Amino acid sequence: MNKITIVALGLLALPLAISAQQPVDTTRPAPPPTPPPAAVSVPVDFSGILYANFQYRGDKGAAKATNKFDLERAYLTFKMPAGDRASIRITADVFQQTANGPDAYYKGWVIRAKYAYLQYDYLKSATGWNGLARAGLLHNVVIDHIESFWPRWISQTPVERAGFFASSDAGVATQLTFPNKFGEIYATIVNGPGYTSRETDRFKDYAARLSLTPFGASDNKLIRTFALTGWTYVGAVASSFAAGGAGQVGPVGVSLPRTRSGFFVGLRDPRLSLGGEWDTRKDASETGANTVALPRAEVDSTGRLLAGFAVIKPFQLMNDQSTFPLGLIARWDRFKPNTNTDAYLNTVIGGLTWDLNKKTALSLDYQEVTPHSGAIAAATKTYFLHLVANF
Repeated sequence: MNKITIVALGLLALPLAISAQQPVDTTRPAPPPTPPPAAVSVPVDFSGILYANFQYRGDKGAAKATNKFDLERAYLTFKMPAGDRASIRITADVFQQTANGPDAYYKGWVIRAKYAYLQYDYLKSATGWNGLARAGLLHNVVIDHIESFWPRWISQTPVERAGFFASSDAGVATQLTFPNKFGEIYATIVNGPGYTSRETDRFKDYAARLSLTPFGASDNKLIRTFALTGWTYVGAVASSFAAGGAGQVGPVGVSLPRTRSGFFVGLRDPRLSLGGEWDTRKDASETGANTVALPRAEVDSTGRLLAGFAVIKPFQLMNDQSTFPLGLIARWDRFKPNTNTDAYLNTVIGGLTWDLNKKTALSLDYQEVTPHSGAIAAATKTYFLHLVANF
């Protein structure tokens, strides 16, 4: 029995001994290493823009010679797909806190949302018709359209500077683009107070813009950007007596009108950008105390705005092959807050621009605001060195 066991163990060990004596086959390549797991990539489109300046006050009085370095704005934009035909955009607005209450706690720069919306492309046609819908914090009716003609980093557009409405608001919007680059329709329903405030009443503001580019399909690079734009904004605000109060005759549920409309004509080209606009606004205010002795009365006022601007690269305009980066800017605004009075404000902007590269530029400019005929506003004369950087 022991002999049988020894023979069996020897037979089992024989293959192992033979394999140990065989030489290693070096002609056969080693198997490739196992690849690491693929990294998960998130398709985020990130971009931004930086507005900075140095400003020096040249007007007479206590403000004379005051100066400062200022980071006016930094916009950080994130875009991502959100499924088939859908995407999101979030733009963070970095700005300096100046409100009296929070300023007592922190006087530096803070971040808030400027744009935050979902976009759904509901129409993509081979014939050139395209449509989209948005919901969230989105572009107001006309300001961003004018900013495509006027350099926002030097100053706000005339409509925004005159306080017609904010450039962004919470609501819904739709845009329909015409074929053959003929233009677009853009319409919104928004809260009304703008992106710097929550909703403050039950009323909504309705707006629409029609922009036509009749030469959009032209081979002429200059004329094909010519645009004609008409827009309207029908809004309302609550009465200051909406909740009633002690001694009042009762709550006031009606709204006060807040309507605006305008017309803009422009030409946009890297060598030459021109724009002119006429805008009007109607606002209502209240007098009295909503009591029997001092009844409430509604007073309407109409304001009017005229503005024109030019941004010129003279060397590039005279010679298509020139890359000399010098530019000229000029703008004039006249805002009449109430057409029933003589008071009005003039704004004048003029200066030179210099492109450091395709995404960064400097501007040395002068900006003046002058009140006339009893207009209640401070006269200012300010010299600026502006910087813009796109990334």
